[in-house]
This record gives sequence, structure tokens and C-alpha cells, in this order.
Amino acid sequence: MIRYKHLLLSGLLLAGSFAAAAQVKEAPRTVVITHVRIFDGTRVIPDGTVVLQDGKIAAVGERVASPGNVQETIDGRGQTLLPGFIDGHTHTWGDALERALVFGVTTELDMFTAPPFARQMREEQAKTGAPGRADLYSAGYLATAPGGHGTEYGMPVPTLNHPEEAQAWVDARVAEGSDYIKIILEDGSPYGRKIPTLDPATLKAVVMAAHKDGKLAVVHVSTEDAAKEAIEAGADGLVHIFTDRAPEPGFADLVKKHKAFVTPTLTVVESTTGTPSGKALADDPRLAPYLKTDEATNLRRGFPMHKLNFQNALEAVRQLAKAGVPILAGTDAPNPGTAHGASLHRELELLVSAGLSPTAALAAATSTPARIFGLQDRGRIAPGLRADLVLVKGDPTTDITATRDIQRIWKAGHEVPRPKPERKAAAAAPAPQAPASGEISTFEDGTFGVTFGNPWTDSTDQLAGGTSVVKKEVVDGGANGSRRSLAITGEVKQGFAYPWSGVMFLPGATPMAPVDLSKFGAISFDVKGEAGATYQFMIFATHLGRMPVQRAFTAGPDWRHLRFTFVDLGVDGTDLMGFFVGGGPALGPFRLQIDEVRLEVK
Repeated sequence: MIRYKHLLLSGLLLAGSFAAAAQVKEAPRTVVITHVRIFDGTRVIPDGTVVLQDGKIAAVGERVASPGNVQETIDGRGQTLLPGFIDGHTHTWGDALERALVFGVTTELDMFTAPPFARQMREEQAKTGAPGRADLYSAGYLATAPGGHGTEYGMPVPTLNHPEEAQAWVDARVAEGSDYIKIILEDGSPYGRKIPTLDPATLKAVVMAAHKDGKLAVVHVSTEDAAKEAIEAGADGLVHIFTDRAPEPGFADLVKKHKAFVTPTLTVVESTTGTPSGKALADDPRLAPYLKTDEATNLRRGFPMHKLNFQNALEAVRQLAKAGVPILAGTDAPNPGTAHGASLHRELELLVSAGLSPTAALAAATSTPARIFGLQDRGRIAPGLRADLVLVKGDPTTDITATRDIQRIWKAGHEVPRPKPERKAAAAAPAPQAPASGEISTFEDGTFGVTFGNPWTDSTDQLAGGTSVVKKEVVDGGANGSRRSLAITGEVKQGFAYPWSGVMFLPGATPMAPVDLSKFGAISFDVKGEAGATYQFMIFATHLGRMPVQRAFTAGPDWRHLRFTFVDLGVDGTDLMGFFVGGGPALGPFRLQIDEVRLEVK
């Protein structure tokens, strides 16, 4: 599926900042949980005892003697103890891992993020155990064709186009620290698009190269034909399920024959059909108090409606489960309709809707991903394993939604606090109306004002922990003989994996609120800057999953007219949230002037 995810952190460009890591105030304690229902990853113990000691599970069973020096005894009657959840498909940056842990997800299997970020997370995990956030394992960069899915965000992604490039490409990912190899097999056809994708020979070569380096090879697909092609090429697993048609009778048998697994990501698949899959989560009193405002908003979003049938996805999973194919729970957070951590609970519900038993769904989020991805120290409640645990009220082995009623969480024996973020209800405001002329700014009045929406505002990577700086001012001398223009002066500095510095225009009544500008077909502006310098333009839309589309441009000492069509940017204008102009990701000082910013009719 076309997933608009990743890399530039659009929500952070203006409207948010990284939350502080969950504060873990104490060392692992010796804790005994008695008379609790236990799902140990594979089976249920109706009334048992679990002992946590030195960050690990010391004992588990129906008859367990309490050790000495117990610091806390918990009466688990009416509750169920589960292994910490493992989300088998996410895209991770910023505070995602902290947020995941708040909802009981103690490990995330990331399927595309910046290698420097993943490396930093892994190094901290090794040194400190990172008790305040979920652990991260990652594919790093994904294997895609030039211009293929994953390259639409404007960020440099190493691509490949021929089988003979495969081994060197995979070797480079392994050297960067990739834990497994993610491959894109996506032509865009279910979404009315045509984009390049890997040919069969290159696909197979990447799979073979991954296996030669001892790594799993997993494949993004959105059609049944692509799914079968990936399996026949030797892929270890599919990390989406398809909706383009009902599964053929032999599909599951093919997957089973090749001993592959499937992470269906039903949560995001449902959202691609136009239904906000996470809406029920945002409205659930067991989860809602712990959601941030932007998370609740995103859970209520879906992708633009496509002619896709979610029942096809459910039927495919039903067939796979009946055939005994391993199923993994994954969410593809933070796409529209999802949120890190919280959406895992919706995925469990959808897996049960697709025919898995509640215990099979729980295994799909615990022991099964741990086994398949070689995480031997987690995923089960067994002596010697990490004390990654979630205590919930009720019995999720009969009512899967009971996983949402979390009472306590431990990661490596550290109890995790569950802060309730302050959430202020935003007053509804009418959407601003763009003038028929499409004019946004001419700067002739000497201000940063606009004809609708919010005035131009600074935007730098300081919101994401970076150090880049920017200054804007209206200066004399504009395009086409006009009196004034907007000068943007800044420096893009080291300190963040994908640095930026510039200004943003937000057309909504509130920051990052979407506005329907579909009566227009392009945005244009005049620009001049330093000879040979490269700048960037970004556009933000709800359906992009909070990630911008980026386009690089050059400028020189003379005014130049730029025009970016919505079609080229992959948007239809119905849900636009903002435009950015500035420097990055190349480091260094820059100066840029813009003028005559306007929307153009189709």
C-alpha cells in the first residue's frame, strides 16, 4: 500500500515537540503477583503466581513459593498478566517509543526510519536498558527502486535497480545496523497511481543477499499478485495484507509452503479504505485519558477513499490463520488512523474479527514476533526472560478489548508510570476561505501577514532537538518590480538526522488544521538566493500521515518563478495543512528571498 510515512516529522515542524521520556524513578524491585490469570505467550494459567526479580522473571506457575525480601505483593484477582506487547510494524522517531510504552508496547519492530536514529536508540538500549521507552529494532532504509515508494518524501534514500546491485546494497544496510531487510514491491495500482518498483530479478536478488547476510527479508505489498511474487521469491514475510481482491483459494497454502509469516497491519489497511480505524480507541475511556491531542486527532483520520474492500483483507487473514501461517500484530503507526502503542489494541481486535482466537491474537503480539525475529529474551512469561509485562483488568483471552484496561506496566522489571497528558479541547473554528485570486502573500504591507490562515512563522529542527536557526524579515525589493519581499536567513546545523530551517504558512484556522484548497491546482512563488545553493519546499496534508512531500529547488541572484502542481506533489488539495520554504538538509548558512506566494487555479 502507498504509505505516506516517515522521515521529516511534519507534526514537529511547528505544532509539537518531543515529550520527555517516561521517568522511571526506581531500580527493578522484587515483586510478586499472586492469584492472577497468566497468558504466558502460548497458554493460559487460570490462577498463578509470577515473581519479578532483578529485572527478570524469576518464577511463574500455579504453585510458586514467595522469595525473601519481597518489596511488593500484588493481588491479581480479576486481572490478567501478559507479556509486554511487540508491535511488528511501525515507523519510529521522536518520542514514539516513549508513547508506545504508555500503552504496554515494550518493543517496536520498525520498518523504515533514519539509520542514525535507530543506531542511537540501539546504543542506549545496550547501555542503559532504556527503561522509559520501548525497545527498537529496525530495518533502517528500505529497498526500493529509483522513484519508488519510500522516495516520495524528498529525502536521500539509497535505491537499486538491477540484481547485481543487491548484495552491495544489503551489505551497506547491515553495516549501518539494520536488523532485517525491508523490500518495497509497490506499483501504486490500488491507489490509482503508477510508480516504479523492483523487477522480479532484483527482488529475488535482494532476498538472497539478505539471507546471505543472515537477515530476514520482509516485503511491503498491496496486491495479491505482489504478495505471491514476494513469497515465490523467497521472502520470509509480508508486512501488509492486500485489499485489491478476495484471496484466491490457494493463497494461504502458498505462504505456508514457503514457511513465511504475515504481518497484516489491518489497522492501517482499514484506514486506507477511508474508515478511520482508530476512532474507537480515541473514544474509549480506558485509553483516551492517556492520549495526546495530536494522537487522538490522528486516530480519527483515514486516508482518502479508494475503491478498496477491507473485507478482502479480513478474508485473507482468515484464510492464512486457518492454514496455520504465523500472523504478527503490527500497526504501521503513525499513519492516519493510528498512534504508537494505542493502535496495537485495535490491531488485536481486528485480528480476532478476522478469525483468530483471542489467545492467538495475543500470541501474534508477543511470542510469535519474538520467535520469528529472534528476540529470545522476551515475548513470553517464563523464568529467566525479561520482566516485560502488562497487567490488565479483566480477561482478554475471552474479550480481547480487555487489553485496553491497563493497570500496571513493567519493562525489564522497572514499573512504568502512565502520565495522563493535559489535553485541551479545541474550539471549533470555521475553515478560512482562500480568495478567488489565490493570493497568499505579497509582503507589500511590510508584515508577515497572509490573506487567509496563519501568518508566516519560523520553523526549525529545534522542535526535534536540533540546533538550526532562522530569522525572517520583510525587506525592500521584490519580484517583478514590487517594493518588498520576505527574506529568510538561517543556518542548518548538525544536531538532528534531517535538519531544516525556514518558514511555514499554515492555511487552517488553527496550526496544522486541514483546509480544502482543491479548487486550486498548484502553489507558486518567486525566489532568489545564493548562486548554486539548494533549498527545499515541503507540503503537508492529512492523508500524508503527518509526513511532508519535499521538493528541492535552486535559486540565484535573479528572481525566478517556481510552480509546484498538486498532481506532481501527490496531493489533491482537499486536506492541505501547510507549506514550508527554507534550507536543509544540506548543512550551512543560507539566505533566501520569496515573494508573490499564491495558489493557482487548475
